[in-house]
Amino acid sequence: MHFVEPSREVLAETLLAAGPDAPTLCKGWRTRDLAAHLYLRERKAAVGLGLIIKRLARASDQATAKLAAKLTSNEDYARLVNTFRAGPPALSPMSIRALDESANLIEYFVHTEDVRRAVDRWAPRALDEAYSDALWDELVKRAAILYRGVDLGIVLVRPSGPRHVAKRAPVSVAIVGEPGELLMHAHGRTRHALVTFEGQPDAVALLQSAEVGL
Repeated sequence: MHFVEPSREVLAETLLAAGPDAPTLCKGWRTRDLAAHLYLRERKAAVGLGLIIKRLARASDQATAKLAAKLTSNEDYARLVNTFRAGPPALSPMSIRALDESANLIEYFVHTEDVRRAVDRWAPRALDEAYSDALWDELVKRAAILYRGVDLGIVLVRPSGPRHVAKRAPVSVAIVGEPGELLMHAHGRTRHALVTFEGQPDAVALLQSAEVGL
């Protein structure tokens, strides 16, 4: 099943409901900045590349900030979000279905939660089982990269039983949670992820102080 299109819809609705000045879990970004990021990453190649090539990151950040600064009214903001919701332009690499799935399935889930969880009171969404399975499959593919900076072995565990060794080391910690919660933790939203830990107390403390994510 293809989950990116409905995920895009949910993200757009979440952004519209929050408005342009709401907080997010993305450091230094309000919702207007997040909306500008989402719009540009599939329309400006340099911005997209800046997310993965360090020397282009500054130009990417500047382009995002410049566009966000132009969203001076609710109407401007809503127009941009609705353009994002309509999907990538035909010539965008993101219009290729396989790339869209790989690049955006996790991106859209995490950013939706970046808006939802940036307030004092929030609750996790009840996710369709097939959607959770798809999130888990994508997490397994990139978990080693996301936890590469942690000086521990990492085992990701779903309450229903499946587990994945993300990183091997003499001392390991198991992180237990539903796929969406594991994704939030793996992407550095550690304080906003509903997960539990199994391991030696000093190892768990080390994980909790480590830098996780890209």
